Amino acid sequence: MSSANIILNVVASPRGEASVSRQLAGKVIDRLSDGSTQIITRDVSDGVPVVDGAWIGAAHGGDDKTPLTTSEELVAEVKAADHIVIATPIWNFGVPAALKAWVDQIARAGVTFKYSEAGPVGLLEGKRATIVISSGGTEAGSEIDFATPYLKHVLGFIGVHDVDLVAADRLMVDADASMAKADAAINALAA
Repeated sequence: MSSANIILNVVASPRGEASVSRQLAGKVIDRLSDGSTQIITRDVSDGVPVVDGAWIGAAHGGDDKTPLTTSEELVAEVKAADHIVIATPIWNFGVPAALKAWVDQIARAGVTFKYSEAGPVGLLEGKRATIVISSGGTEAGSEIDFATPYLKHVLGFIGVHDVDLVAADRLMVDADASMAKADAAINALAA
């Protein structure tokens, strides 16, 4: 089996070691990596700068590129990665604000996607991704799960179309069954 040379692990839960999504992401990374794999962990739970007027000005031709410093760093991590693992809880049917801010920093016209006559085209082809979600009551893929389809769409938007899902959903309903389902999904991942 071949493994990813560089895995970017984006974690969004502020719960540290108690986070189910972080624990599952660790298992995913163990499954996908070997002794030569480089792991880059980007913990967004403490916040990521939001896009503001200065950022927009810098991104659209302004002379002062200082507001793009964080964006450049985050984009470099995404570009370097062979496999992106995004670990997040579902909060209020969506992703935490810090993860949304990360998306806003990495989705950049002319950098990670471009516009064509046929619409947007992702510029980061050839990468894989695994979305790892946890939720207390929201069922993954249900009509009230806005996190999973959002993340899949964003990844496709920047050119990452090979996306797997590991879900520990409805943990407050049946935690044992949920974790067993998540573990089975991890074991089914192609390394």
